[in-house]
Amino acid sequence: MTVSTSELQRFAGHLDFPLDRFQVDACTALESGHGVLVCAPTGAGKTIIGEFAVHLALAAGRKCFYTTPIKALSNQKFAELTARYGRDTVGLLTGDSSVNADAPIVVMTTEVLRNMLYASSDALRGLSHVVMDEVHYLADRFRGAVWEEVILHLSQDVRLVSLSATVSNAEEFGAWMETVRGDTTVVVDENRPVPLSQHIMVGRRLFDLFDSRAQSGEGSARLVVDKDLVRYVKQRQSLDHVDRWQPPHGRGRGRGRAGGSSMANRPLPRPEVISKLDEEGLLPAITFIFSRAGCDGALTQCLRSRLVLTTPEQAEEIRYIIDKHTAELPREDLEVLGYWEWREALERGLAAHHAGMLPVFRHTVEELFVKGLVRAVFATETLALGINMPARTVVLEKLVKYNGESHAELTPGEYTQLTGRAGRRGIDVEGHAVVLWQPGTEPTEVAGLASTRTFPLRSSFRPGYNMSINLIEQFGAAESRTLLERSFAQFQADRSVVGLVRGIDRNGKTLAGLLERLGGVDGEYFEYAKLRERLTERERLLERQGRQDRRDQAVESLLELKRGDVVSVPSGKRSGLAVVLESDDDRIDPRPLVLTEDAWAGRLSAADFPSAAYALGRMRLPKFIDHRTARTRRDLSAALRSTGISAPSDRRRRKSTAADDSELATLRRSLRSHPVHSRSDRDELGRVGERYNKLARDTESMRQKVSATTNSLARTFDRILALLAERDYITSGTAPTVTEHGARLGRIYSESDLLVSECLRQGLWTGLAPAELAAVVSAVVFESRQEVGDTVPQGPTGPIRHALGETVRVWGELRSDEIRHKLPQTREPDMGFVKAVYRWASNHTLADALMAAGDRGKALSGGDFVRWCRQVIDLLDQVRLASPDPALSKAAARAIAALRRGVVAVDAA
Repeated sequence: MTVSTSELQRFAGHLDFPLDRFQVDACTALESGHGVLVCAPTGAGKTIIGEFAVHLALAAGRKCFYTTPIKALSNQKFAELTARYGRDTVGLLTGDSSVNADAPIVVMTTEVLRNMLYASSDALRGLSHVVMDEVHYLADRFRGAVWEEVILHLSQDVRLVSLSATVSNAEEFGAWMETVRGDTTVVVDENRPVPLSQHIMVGRRLFDLFDSRAQSGEGSARLVVDKDLVRYVKQRQSLDHVDRWQPPHGRGRGRGRAGGSSMANRPLPRPEVISKLDEEGLLPAITFIFSRAGCDGALTQCLRSRLVLTTPEQAEEIRYIIDKHTAELPREDLEVLGYWEWREALERGLAAHHAGMLPVFRHTVEELFVKGLVRAVFATETLALGINMPARTVVLEKLVKYNGESHAELTPGEYTQLTGRAGRRGIDVEGHAVVLWQPGTEPTEVAGLASTRTFPLRSSFRPGYNMSINLIEQFGAAESRTLLERSFAQFQADRSVVGLVRGIDRNGKTLAGLLERLGGVDGEYFEYAKLRERLTERERLLERQGRQDRRDQAVESLLELKRGDVVSVPSGKRSGLAVVLESDDDRIDPRPLVLTEDAWAGRLSAADFPSAAYALGRMRLPKFIDHRTARTRRDLSAALRSTGISAPSDRRRRKSTAADDSELATLRRSLRSHPVHSRSDRDELGRVGERYNKLARDTESMRQKVSATTNSLARTFDRILALLAERDYITSGTAPTVTEHGARLGRIYSESDLLVSECLRQGLWTGLAPAELAAVVSAVVFESRQEVGDTVPQGPTGPIRHALGETVRVWGELRSDEIRHKLPQTREPDMGFVKAVYRWASNHTLADALMAAGDRGKALSGGDFVRWCRQVIDLLDQVRLASPDPALSKAAARAIAALRRGVVAVDAA
């Protein structure tokens, strides 16, 4: 493409600030016809390069697509570009909105562009530039593959502008981009646009984390923790130690017991923290709290205090903006949404921000915060990944967060990402990161987090059913394998084996030296060493066989369990008595649903039973049991404990399988009778032999890892093709083609794509009324936040219960096939949203719907309700387009219309 060399000057002439060095370097490369990868901290101004790509496309009379990971970012960028270039020049495409889609500049979510590429959309004609904002999202384990699909499928004549947060392996990512996209310039800028000062707040005292005096001397590049901070923390810890061990006094027996907590060392109440920050001139601030309930609780604390951060004039402006955003909300829903408390907090300059909030509430908070009207926000870490919402100060209450499985310490990358929000360019001279001290927080550990810049980008790409179908449709099997081998995931995997190959070569030389000491392969020492290894391998094999036999016995015993059987879980955190609520006939991996005597309900597997599980007795159960209800679990566990059945106490020693093994006995006799066995240097040479054997095993293991890593994605792809061929989604053979069923699967973009396609193919959802269809579809979309989801097919109508039962049946068959083909298993349908979405689609009130989706008597949050409804709408729309049954397509369209009302329709863009 031919563009005047003065385009950068023209573009820069419309800006009211000078470009930074990294921006000039990236824009110059882009104008020269290169693709660019730009890695820079949050707030550094990466999007300027994306906007220059827009400028170049317009100057050449071509098109530019600007992609973002989330709708909120798409909406924000659409508004910015529209303000600059006019409504006729800019379009918007998200899952909910289509505005001026044929415009030369179109802002869209990344999934929309991926779908365009698979459909070979006419909109791709004339496309010269694609901007991928937040390209580091390709590490996201749920959605990351979409970014790689776009990078791999885009035409080579399209210039790709990839904008990323600072990552520690930018060169590796750039090298891959160069491989798959051609000439790509990597521009890395690690300088924050606004310097960051690190602090720790101990009680009401605010300390610098690093000693600025120690840094000021010549040659003192190493960061030094502030000595006053260390001294003061030690004093607090000493006081806490004395307080915890002093003898108890009077009433309140046990307060002085070890393990207690000093009143002096309790965290400062949130209102006092905010007041202290206000005194220090450190507002506006974002306080990151790693739970939604924690954010709401912090806001409630502040509302109960006298804390007010706004003037009457600001409160008036806040009310105007609130009314502007919420005018379309049904008045009758305001109470259940907590509207009045939310409004009061905003008028006082306070807010929470998390995914459980209604989208319109979140967007109002964002606008007010950017305008400086809200000055203290309590947010979950998702805000650090979201839209542009910088603050002067970021506060971290804890350095530990729940990662979905366990409580884990923050990584340096996470710390950097969170504190990256601190410091507003053009407003603040410096940003501030404040960690609230509490017992167990060591300043040196915080310093380690603050001074480490490690955030490697790891690909999450792997082929799935829909992707495989679309690859076969467009490229055929052979070219698809080649394309998968060009992914960043495979690129990283192949690079990881370089060290292994070097290790194999190094081990080979060492093995040759050891073999020489053993007299070569024909020597009796080597023969003796191999005999010892055969003996060890036989013993290990027998042990493995014993474990497998015990597991097989456990599987068989679980298959025999019936509803009402009482069993003993021998060990682990679920040990004790349990009653079977629902049996499972999966012959490979049965997982009966049980309730334990401590009121936990969930599925157990053979892994929970080191030996066979036998029924110790039986217990009468009610016909219908809702195990998700706490009261039901309590009542049943009490009944279980009162049965008089007790867990067996004997722990009999299992007989070893080695005792009767004739081959093992023969090997032991051969070893004792070998000539080397009676020699004085036997032990020394035995150690040499053991080292040789171990190194040989390690080397073979390394060879297997190299073999498994090389072409690993292509092997997964072949397994997927084998399953799809069995189910008639593609034809068999070396050059498969997509069948009619496969073409339908290619239009289903869902985590459970093959399950949805099977349900459509078998007509399982045909004949359902619109509200019933929405309810059934929700089961393959919804995912409970609780440890145990609701997996028992149930619903308010007979057709719903039947359709859900059939859907679960098909899921079970699919799961067995996936296990057989060694593929990741499709998630089990979750019934937790069925009643809620049915009520909403049946025109019930919002309060009714929220309570129906709640757990333990607590209603689902408004934000979660809207999010799940929109995901159901999205899948219903795919069903509408993909279904071979016109009646089902019509029902899906009517279900969408029934769901898209009230809070679900407000602020849907």
